[in-house]
Amino acid sequence: MKYLKLIRYQNLLMLAMMQLVFRYGFLNQQNCYLALADWQYLLLVLSTVLIAAAGYVINDIFDQETDSINRPNSQIVGKLITESKAYNIYVALNILGVSIGFYLSNVIEKPSFATIFIFIAACLYFYATTLKKVLLLGNLMVAFVLGLSVLIIGVFDLYPATHKGNQDQMRMLFGILTDYAFFAFLINFIREIVKDAEDFKGDYNQGMQTLPILLGVGRTSKVIFGLLLVPIGIVFWYVNSYLMFNDLYFAVLFLLFLVLSPLLYCLIKSWTAKSTSDFRHLSLLLKWILFFGILSIVVINYNIKLNA
Repeated sequence: MKYLKLIRYQNLLMLAMMQLVFRYGFLNQQNCYLALADWQYLLLVLSTVLIAAAGYVINDIFDQETDSINRPNSQIVGKLITESKAYNIYVALNILGVSIGFYLSNVIEKPSFATIFIFIAACLYFYATTLKKVLLLGNLMVAFVLGLSVLIIGVFDLYPATHKGNQDQMRMLFGILTDYAFFAFLINFIREIVKDAEDFKGDYNQGMQTLPILLGVGRTSKVIFGLLLVPIGIVFWYVNSYLMFNDLYFAVLFLLFLVLSPLLYCLIKSWTAKSTSDFRHLSLLLKWILFFGILSIVVINYNIKLNA
């Protein structure tokens, strides 16, 4: 159990779920050829999960002092396992993840694509050791890696299967994945700032350069308010321009009740958020918004078939 806690299994399950939803709830329903067999796609999911888990481990190694203040009851490294054992776990997870990525890159006859997995592992290491201390850059890096975990589906499953006869269809599918990748990036970027506000005390004592430390928690809550207007505007525009226009009313209700309404609630709560519990509440809500936002692709696809 302590190892599961170490790699934050709930977040990893959400990452795996997200990639499985895009493959089996969307791409498999599009009547198009995909480059990876089912078991190979599961290896792609496993690879990204392993590398993400390694990222959590290295982050916990470098966060020992901060976690002792912010999360003393859930600290693993330095309490339940030694730092040297954590490093061994980190190295093993990365080797397994990158090795699987190397194999898949050769399966699709694009061996150079293995550098994507190395790049992701390097980004997570660079974040844990350096970028998380730099204003906003760490937040952007974590959000970027999550968005990349969506785009990697198109890179390995769509791009190798693209030819002259299906370019338009593949371009459309890749464009949809890109839209969802941007949504995931945006929500996770906001959530990272919320988590910085939640961890203000520990980060301040460690000399971190986060937005709440620079501006103060009160002003940061106003920044979060302003940032939340962006996904609210995007979802509202998407619902009005695409779903309502195509009479996809079931999908409209799904997005209104499970994505847009929670976003509006977060918007209201963010304006007055001050305490650690306030920001923890916002962080949890944003995680659920991301979950239902990703799940909406299945609902939209189902509604399209229902109307056909």
